[in-house]
Amino acid sequence: MRKIKQTKMFFRILLILLIGGIVTQVHSHCQIPCGIYDDPARLKMISEHIDTIEKSMKQIVQLSQTEPVNMNQVVRWVNNKEHHTDELSEIVTYYFMAQRIKPVDADSAMHKKYIQQLTLLHEMLVTGMKCKQTTDLAQVEKLKGLLKEFSAAYQE
Repeated sequence: MRKIKQTKMFFRILLILLIGGIVTQVHSHCQIPCGIYDDPARLKMISEHIDTIEKSMKQIVQLSQTEPVNMNQVVRWVNNKEHHTDELSEIVTYYFMAQRIKPVDADSAMHKKYIQQLTLLHEMLVTGMKCKQTTDLAQVEKLKGLLKEFSAAYQE
C-alpha cells in the first residue's frame, strides 16, 4: 500500500515538473501559443460585426415605430446588437491588444506607432460600448472610421 502511494506521489511530482518545464520554455505572445494569425480576416470580422450592429440599430428603430410594437423582435435585435458588439470587443482585446500589438520601450522609434494603435483600439472599445447603449448611427460611423484608421496604422 505504501509503495502505491509513493509511486503515485512520484508521478504527480514528475507531472508537475514536466508541465512546469514546458510552461517555462514557451516564449510566445499568444494566450495559447498556436502561431496561427490572420490579421486581414480579423479586420474583416470586425467590419462585419460593425455592419451587423448597424443593421440591428436600424431594425430596433424601425420596429419601435410600429403599432403595436413587437417587443419580442425588438428584444431579439437588441440582443443581436449586444452580441456582435461583444464579439468586436473580444477581437480588439484578445486578438489585437493581447496577442498582436507588442509593447515597446518608450524611447523606441516604434513607440509613437504603438501608442497610436492602442489609442485607436481603446477608442473602438469605448465606441462599441456606446453602440450597446444607444441606436445612434453616428457611433457606427465612428466605429467604421476607427477601424479604417487602425487598419492603416496597423498595416503600415
